[in-house]
Amino acid sequence: MSENIDELLGGLEFRTTEEIEVPKSLIDQVIGQDHAVEAIRKAAVQKRHVMLIGSPGTGKSMLAKAMAELLPKEELEDILVYPNPEDPNQPRIRTVPAGKGKEIVEAYKQEAMKKEQAKNMFLFTLVFFVIAYSALIGEFLWGIIAAVMIFMLARYMMPREEKNVPKLLVNNSGRETAPFEDATGAHAGALFGDVRHDPFQSGGLETPAHERVESGAIHRAHRGVLYIDEINTLTIESQQKLLTALQEKKFPITGQSERSSGAMVRTEPVPCDFVLVAAGNLDALYGMHPALRSRIRGYGYEIYMNDTMEDTEENRRKLVRFVAQEIVRDGKIPHFTREAVAEIIREAKRRAGRRGHLTLRLRELGGIVRTAGDIARSEGAEYVTVEHVLKAKRISKSIEEQLADKYIERRKDYRLFITEGEMVGRVNGLAVIGESAGIVLPIIAEVTPALSKEEGKIIATGRLQEIAREAVMNVSAIIKKIIGKDMSNYDVHIQFVGTYEGVEGDSASISIATAVVSALEGVEVDQSVAMTGSLSVKGDVLPVGGVTQKIEAAIQAGLKKVIIPKDNIDDVLLDAEHEGRIEIVAVSRIDEVLEHSLVDSERKEKLLEKLKSFNAS
Repeated sequence: MSENIDELLGGLEFRTTEEIEVPKSLIDQVIGQDHAVEAIRKAAVQKRHVMLIGSPGTGKSMLAKAMAELLPKEELEDILVYPNPEDPNQPRIRTVPAGKGKEIVEAYKQEAMKKEQAKNMFLFTLVFFVIAYSALIGEFLWGIIAAVMIFMLARYMMPREEKNVPKLLVNNSGRETAPFEDATGAHAGALFGDVRHDPFQSGGLETPAHERVESGAIHRAHRGVLYIDEINTLTIESQQKLLTALQEKKFPITGQSERSSGAMVRTEPVPCDFVLVAAGNLDALYGMHPALRSRIRGYGYEIYMNDTMEDTEENRRKLVRFVAQEIVRDGKIPHFTREAVAEIIREAKRRAGRRGHLTLRLRELGGIVRTAGDIARSEGAEYVTVEHVLKAKRISKSIEEQLADKYIERRKDYRLFITEGEMVGRVNGLAVIGESAGIVLPIIAEVTPALSKEEGKIIATGRLQEIAREAVMNVSAIIKKIIGKDMSNYDVHIQFVGTYEGVEGDSASISIATAVVSALEGVEVDQSVAMTGSLSVKGDVLPVGGVTQKIEAAIQAGLKKVIIPKDNIDDVLLDAEHEGRIEIVAVSRIDEVLEHSLVDSERKEKLLEKLKSFNAS
């Protein structure tokens, strides 16, 4: 066991993650994205825009933050907005070195305070003189009235000194790194700035236009990084404005609502010389404004994020460091023991879904780390142990995995799939919900005389989508050849049982073929067997995804044997609780599938002989 743990940890010697050194720089904490790290370093030096495309949780936002750390902080500026005496609705903009903006505003405030004090002193002296004079001539009441009128006139007629104090729009004082603004999901006002509505627009009660101006994310990201995830969710109008800001490096602020008094205000162009880091999944490319994407491609880098990395000693050590990083970043959970870290790396192998690889969906892996830490903390444990990690894996199941558990439980209750006995034309197929949960997918085939005199039909039900329908047609082509019957005389009905959410993909191909062959030849299928695999038109069994999750679903359903493609055998990484609970048979041809799934009989032997002759030809 200790040798196995040493191997999982890449030969790294430590007792707990307290001994693992965590890099201080964010860019050095990024794992498994070497090509992206290299591009980000170059982009930071040259101030290039970047687009990061890939699955959620692979480190896109972390790379964007790291880029902000790499940009020079010496070039940072503060942005001030001043009143414009010539046109109050067009406030003036001024940029100064970082830290100076605060000093300028404070100096203006001090000057305004001095003027206000001098004005108040003059007003107080005048009022005192009026009251004193009226008392001398015996008209004290009229003196009071005159003093109040003077006070009111002075308040509403004399200009307020604070109206001339500039507003600090962007403050970079005390920053140690360039700004990083996450504008994911921001509406137009938050992204491009806005001007607040003023209900008092006259009579001396109005708020000066420059004081109502609010900066947007593009302005606060000046000389820094603007990060927008799911870039395609921005409206086309917002993407056009963003493109203008990228090109001009300045963008005026105006009221975003035409019904607001702020719509009358439009500042001078405000500097917004930022580096854009746009991110998203693959579908983000289709929702992007073509000109905006062209701008990024022409003046920057497009990077596709890795989902997995090779399972090497070096990369396993990086995952050890990742666990230490997550603990330090969280700051509320205990450190992990050596065995607990090994279990996390074992889970990384399992979640990769690909032989010789480790997953880079590190946000999901980090979720297990934090859940295990929370469990250990609630139990008062000094360190997180392997038992805590195993508990965390059970607790932190994805929604799809929880749905799959309920799916299997419900179908057991209603006998939607059968785990024992023999039946003609019925097969326990296997499928995946989402990306992490396997389910048992019963498939039933029935053969009837053709309704049409011209040809037989393949009729499939169960909300099949495009790839699944194509898989059914491919299977029908194989069956026509290997069975040797005139299929134009038959209609073949194929039902995917309980597929309310629909079916997509071709991983049920061997299940369909087995069910149809069983129905055509009248040979019974062993109901304790489940299977998954794609099928070529030549009868070869091809590899599919999610094999581990499918096998686990078969185990939970109580099945005894599972048939998988031979090329997938190295992808199987079962948990300790599932290990050894089911017989796994790896096959490469359709005749092997039938040999292991059909019940022994004279018809089965004749069918296999026919298949052998088909293979020989």
